[in-house]
Amino acid sequence: MVDNEESCVYKNRDAPVEARVKDLLSRMTLPEKIGQMTQIGRYVASPAVIADFFIGSVLNAAGSCPFEDAKSSDWADMIDGFQRPALASRLGIPIIYGTDAVHGNNNVYGATVFPHNIGLGATRDADLVRRIGAATALEVRACGAHWAFAPCVAAVRDPRWGRCYESYGEVANIVSEMTSLVSGLQGEPSKEHPNGYPFLGGRKNVVACAKHFVGDGGTDKGINEGNTILLYEELERIHIAPYKKCIAQGVSTIMVSYSSWNGNKLHSHYFLLTEVLKQKLGFKGYVVSDWEGLDRLSVPPGSNYRNCVKIAINAGIDMVMVPFRFEEFIHALRDLVESGEVLMARIDDAVERILRVKFVAGLFEYPLTDRSLLPTVGCKEHRELAREAVRKSLVLLKNGKYAPFLPLDSNAERILVVGTHADDLGYQCGGWTKTMYGQGGKITIGTTLLDAIKATVGDKTEVIYEKNPSKETLACGKSFSYAIVAVGESPYAETMGDNSELVIPFNGSEIAAAVGEKIPTLVILFSGRPMVLEPAVLEKTEALVAAWLPGTEGQGIVDVIFGDYEFQGKLPVSWFKHVDQLPLNIESNGYFPLFPLGFGLNCDSVVNSKPI
Repeated sequence: MVDNEESCVYKNRDAPVEARVKDLLSRMTLPEKIGQMTQIGRYVASPAVIADFFIGSVLNAAGSCPFEDAKSSDWADMIDGFQRPALASRLGIPIIYGTDAVHGNNNVYGATVFPHNIGLGATRDADLVRRIGAATALEVRACGAHWAFAPCVAAVRDPRWGRCYESYGEVANIVSEMTSLVSGLQGEPSKEHPNGYPFLGGRKNVVACAKHFVGDGGTDKGINEGNTILLYEELERIHIAPYKKCIAQGVSTIMVSYSSWNGNKLHSHYFLLTEVLKQKLGFKGYVVSDWEGLDRLSVPPGSNYRNCVKIAINAGIDMVMVPFRFEEFIHALRDLVESGEVLMARIDDAVERILRVKFVAGLFEYPLTDRSLLPTVGCKEHRELAREAVRKSLVLLKNGKYAPFLPLDSNAERILVVGTHADDLGYQCGGWTKTMYGQGGKITIGTTLLDAIKATVGDKTEVIYEKNPSKETLACGKSFSYAIVAVGESPYAETMGDNSELVIPFNGSEIAAAVGEKIPTLVILFSGRPMVLEPAVLEKTEALVAAWLPGTEGQGIVDVIFGDYEFQGKLPVSWFKHVDQLPLNIESNGYFPLFPLGFGLNCDSVVNSKPI
């Protein structure tokens, strides 16, 4: 341990943060500094690795967990197990543990899973999003993690992008409004808090991470990790603007995008990372790479790794999400410093930023899990909040042909419920739920649409469920009061979600039209983006609701379709007529969408409402 502990300013919780940073940095060796800049995956993490290489951060990829259906207490045991060897090291610098908590603490079994961002953007309710951030922070801290890789503040300009559902909307003002998640996660700083300086309110808050800097939602043809082709003025107006709002709230970390701007990859972009983000915008937290982001700087990925490290660190990346080849990264960076290709001043700047966030976050004082927070995980209050979010996110696109069809009668004699998404919690939650790509089935604790319908209808109402309606059932169409057809996308994430056709999978359009031809039908579409709405679907069905990817609380849908609450959602993105129109947004020349940005009916409406 350090000599003369009583004289160690960095160990004095009452000393100013900057004095603590300066003191600790002065005591660190080059290997200890490089260790702080290294983030490794939990697969390769061990007490020996953390101690021997002075590792600064550990993360889990979505789907990487202590064991199947591990609960928050199991996660806390694992994370505290990683923390203890760091605390026992010479300087006792705690690790910061990061996780993809992007719609609740979605990796953990039993956690509350909120609607994905595209649905929250439809609410236009910044206070709701702030409250979701606060609830998420409690559940993340309960599992021992300190850092949530959220929010994604991309402005999505093309729904073909596989990360469309991670965006709050297509225009900067909607996305900027929803950055209130930062204040929910981290706590709200005072008006006197210095702009750009990281903030954390206390032990019930987590470090937030605005991502992915910058332009990830604006790539050509919506190709994930692609190229955003824009003048700087347009990049600033559309894509940088939400980061200004995050920085004003004291966001502690910012993650770099895999994508390129005008052909130059962001992970090596000195102008945007250093001159714009750190100098012009005054960001004083730390910049983290994306997963294996440095590997992607060369072709083939992972080749010429030393040079990738050099250009990324010199561009302004402070912490590298390695996550596996950490020994090679550490060796390369040490060699680069010793050869003078990366200056010690650049290393010190990076480590200062990392230590600043760790001190602000209180990790030196409270490095281990607060187990008193465990009862908050999946608690009734958080599930009610998620249910509220679902209600407010629903967008009513059609309601009857000549008279309103909704709300539905909960005491109808006989109801038909149909579709792949009616009774599938995994499909309801979408990607980044339990695993990165998501999966179907009863993957966690929650309420499906079918569960909610059965819990809501009258005692004398008969509910018939068929995933795929049989000919015999459709032939008896007149025996049903109405049908509810739930169709949509299967879960996906990132590049696996890139889609140039945007047709409703599993013959969703055909099923909706076939049922609608025989029975008065409400279609509920579960998707992370606008999809092709075939004329037959629009003509043969009575009502259509965009439910997005609502998460675990399906009761929120039923609250609205049966009339206990009004439809409030407004489209956060423009809904195209056909994919040949794409990219299509409200600023496009020749703007002729099927439904414009801001569209949304209520139960009294049959005709179009005005965009908001």
